[in-house]
Amino acid sequence: MPIQKYKVDLSKAERDSLKELIQTEAPRSRRVKHAKILLESDRGMSAARVADWVGVGHSTVERTRQRYAESGLEAALKDKPRPGVAPKLDGKQAAYVVALACSDAPNGQEKWSMQLLADKLVELGVVDQPVSHDTVGRVLKKMTSSHGAKNNGVLPK
Repeated sequence: MPIQKYKVDLSKAERDSLKELIQTEAPRSRRVKHAKILLESDRGMSAARVADWVGVGHSTVERTRQRYAESGLEAALKDKPRPGVAPKLDGKQAAYVVALACSDAPNGQEKWSMQLLADKLVELGVVDQPVSHDTVGRVLKKMTSSHGAKNNGVLPK
């Protein structure tokens, strides 16, 4: 049996807390998976067996054990912040896109295209830098609320 680099030795209060977390949170959440990793590691299961049982990779088990050993229970349950790109349009700008898309199309056009909307945002000074038609499309896609209705959003069907 391989030696565990990071030993998980839970107190009774920590064990009870983890069991309660598993019962109350969504079963597929990361916190629940990390709780299961810690509980099974506390029982002495190998990282490979824990990974198979929980349905995560071996490195996830090792990272969770390491965070527990170095920083405690709360650190082991939380993921580090994930990097991401800031949205190109804030809420007010996105609302403006939706309002513009719901307005009458410009002269000579039957309907707004994504590129026309992107160009109009620059023309009106709503955005500081030009945005792509893809950005406009993503905003409008998020705003559609059609759940089986014929036309219940900003994008025509």
